[in-house]
Amino acid sequence: MLRRFLTAQDGPLLFLRETLTSVGAVLLIGALLFAISGVWPPMVAVESGSMDPHMQKGDLIFITGPERFAPDAAIDETAVVTAETGQEAGYRTFKGYGSVIVYDNPSLGGPPIIHRSMLWVEEGENWYDRANPEYMNANNCEELTYCPAPYSGFITKGDANPGYDQVSGISAPVRPEWVQGVARIRIPFLGWVRLTLGGALSAATPLTPGTGIASSGIVASQTALALGY
Repeated sequence: MLRRFLTAQDGPLLFLRETLTSVGAVLLIGALLFAISGVWPPMVAVESGSMDPHMQKGDLIFITGPERFAPDAAIDETAVVTAETGQEAGYRTFKGYGSVIVYDNPSLGGPPIIHRSMLWVEEGENWYDRANPEYMNANNCEELTYCPAPYSGFITKGDANPGYDQVSGISAPVRPEWVQGVARIRIPFLGWVRLTLGGALSAATPLTPGTGIASSGIVASQTALALGY
């Protein structure tokens, strides 16, 4: 029976063998990606143009765990380098200084956001003077919702967005525990598989009021593909 299963050229045994082989290959690739990244799922699909031109809608982004492969310039106990520190140390990713991170603010209720880490601020810090005035819409710290900083965290920004996330109301300062991963590799176009499937599901399922963040041009969602991510 085993010989028939391994040598069948047609019929249900061939179909079963090919199916099991495909599933096994997918599981093996998934296990390898998890071993490297240390996070599951190890990829996200970019849903918008907020990171243009360095990441574009439909790109698939390979990420690693928030504490893996930490460079010397990283914030303590994380693998995240801010743009401010990256400029001093010459650390660049995706054609910009600092790390691009995937974070999930639990109070937002939407999918994770993939933006660049710009500054690290300490609790109670007046970070207005350290910020780039081009990304601000206030004249002083008192005019900003999150200044002084209510707690220690990252100030973030989409490369194509006009202002910091914490200035435009996208998110509060990003706590380290909200960071799900650090972007490492961009694979153009492959994320369209996930976005197309997600779009079909969304068309069949009404949106819950208040969850329109997914269409606001600032988010990335966990991508599925055959590996389940």
